[in-house]
Amino acid sequence: MAEELKTKVENTEETHDSNNEGRQWYVVNTYSGHENKVKENLEKRVESMGLQNILFNIVIPEHVETEIKNGKKVNKTVNMFPGYVLVEMIMTDEAWYIVRNTPGVTGFIGSSGGGAKPFPVNKRELDPILKSMGVQTTAVEIDFGVGDYVEVLAGPFAAKSGKVESIDKEKETATVLVDFLGNLTPIDLELIQLKKIEE
Repeated sequence: MAEELKTKVENTEETHDSNNEGRQWYVVNTYSGHENKVKENLEKRVESMGLQNILFNIVIPEHVETEIKNGKKVNKTVNMFPGYVLVEMIMTDEAWYIVRNTPGVTGFIGSSGGGAKPFPVNKRELDPILKSMGVQTTAVEIDFGVGDYVEVLAGPFAAKSGKVESIDKEKETATVLVDFLGNLTPIDLELIQLKKIEE
């Protein structure tokens, strides 16, 4: 699992836009078993140093597993990626320095070394993990609205176009009227699958 996360981060290197200074998610490597301590230390630093404008969310990727012990259901929280903590931050020199020098942190995943800043995690890869934990990820920015015509970029309706009927920002989906077998059919699609058609 941890290797899978590491690979996802490294695979985003090619698509990373170095000019993007906005909020992004990064993977921080910790000593195994120190994830909670690192989270606690980072949260204390954010509070005491007033870093709320550059360090936003610190998350340990966990899920609940149900076991049956002695005929009873027991829920236990399992760390999905032992030795890793997810941090949503703006990668300034200050934030980078503070996170790296937090006790228990061994570094960032996705840095090419030699003092280079790490690459953020691809939002598409991270969303399912965060959503399963009830963490709201940063909203997808779109340049279209209800009534606009959009092209579908991925999925079974790729290359088709349609008119936006409604947008659900919380679920990050839009209902689009698409011509399906000669009928205009409302279809729910992810916002990241859509691109505005310029008139």
